Amino acid sequence: MPLLERIHQHSAVIGVVGLGYVGLPLVLAYAAKGYCTIGFDIDAAKIDHLHAGTSYIKHIPTAAVAAARASGMLDATSDFTRIGECDAIILCVPTPLDEHLEPDLSYVTGTLDAVVPHLRPGQVLSLESTTYPGTTEEEVVSRVEAAGFVVGQNLFVVYSPEREDPGNPQFAATNIPKVVGGHTPACLQAGVAVYGAAFDQVVPVSSTQVAELSKLLENIYRSVNIGLINELKIAADRMGIDIWEVINAAATKPFGFTPFYPGPGLGGHCIPIDPFYLTWKAREFGVHTRFIELAGEINRAMPEYVVQRTMEALNSRAKAVKGSRILLLGMAYKANVDDMRESPTFALMDRFQQLGATVHFHDPHVPVVGPTREHMAWAGTQSLEWSPANLAAQDAIVIATHHAAFDLTELAAHADLIIDTRNAMASTATRPGQVVKA
Repeated sequence: MPLLERIHQHSAVIGVVGLGYVGLPLVLAYAAKGYCTIGFDIDAAKIDHLHAGTSYIKHIPTAAVAAARASGMLDATSDFTRIGECDAIILCVPTPLDEHLEPDLSYVTGTLDAVVPHLRPGQVLSLESTTYPGTTEEEVVSRVEAAGFVVGQNLFVVYSPEREDPGNPQFAATNIPKVVGGHTPACLQAGVAVYGAAFDQVVPVSSTQVAELSKLLENIYRSVNIGLINELKIAADRMGIDIWEVINAAATKPFGFTPFYPGPGLGGHCIPIDPFYLTWKAREFGVHTRFIELAGEINRAMPEYVVQRTMEALNSRAKAVKGSRILLLGMAYKANVDDMRESPTFALMDRFQQLGATVHFHDPHVPVVGPTREHMAWAGTQSLEWSPANLAAQDAIVIATHHAAFDLTELAAHADLIIDTRNAMASTATRPGQVVKA
């Protein structure tokens, strides 16, 4: 296979479509391994950043982008006619849910419609977007074959789920094992070669469906366990028991227990969304995935629980939510990153505003809210400056994300009421009744 020779000789060209939290680390990884890499995106601002050698994602250093550009290994474009220059094309586009909690594959199908006309014989086409089993065969293979290719002979189709964890210093793109499934054995051989060029370990599986379901299993496992601990948190609160102390005690067991932690709701592109991809597909086979759906319901209800706890805390101070000043700490969905995708903070802001509160947020990683698919009303909202005066001016401060940059000692010194959804204040001296866990 000529492709294998080009990979071995480092003469293969790698194309990555979609330069977000998954695609950008991927182009940098291949460029660092000495492969000419072309990033494709319809967002002109991202293309301009890469041409200038600068990063637009906070946890990805500009130095890495600058080095890739200086080496001559990285180019970026919105011109999809250049797909033909690539030996491998990797699709990293969003797969959100629609308003009915059903899969929205419009980004995948739209991207395929832009890519397929420019394919040529001998290329590998890989989908990385998280999706339900059968997507690669139903959406990718069908379009490639309709264009006149014979998959497994003159064009090779694989599925390899992304496993990015933004901001995790322990795992970068290339040291996370890469699961790869091919439509045919020849496709799998090509996919293993492409990903083996950049990743420390490649895990081949027997089909694209196995690879697709493996990613859903990873995130459903987390969703179900987080749903369990969120439900236990509510029960423990009613009993006057600190669930965080319970978790820490249980975690001392050296076998048979993995700690999961409660929060104000799920965030990120995977865990709040992926389980519903499987439940939707399972219904096609007459299977009702009640356990998975229940966990999703619990997790989606957590913002309302936080709001209820905040209302109770304000009531104890003879204050109503309506007219109160409420500050949410953390716009990003997880600590120490700028990733706002599916952040539960949006749901909290929406609900507090509906109840008549004056709502602000503070996040050192998100100075201003950018455009989002579901929360356009908040686009352009700026982070409130962190200052003693601003902290003291709030009727309630809700810790939605525990960023390391937050000065919790200063927060305790100036805040009247702190609603702590992350156990962030556990090691900080506070006044009696000042902190309410939610």
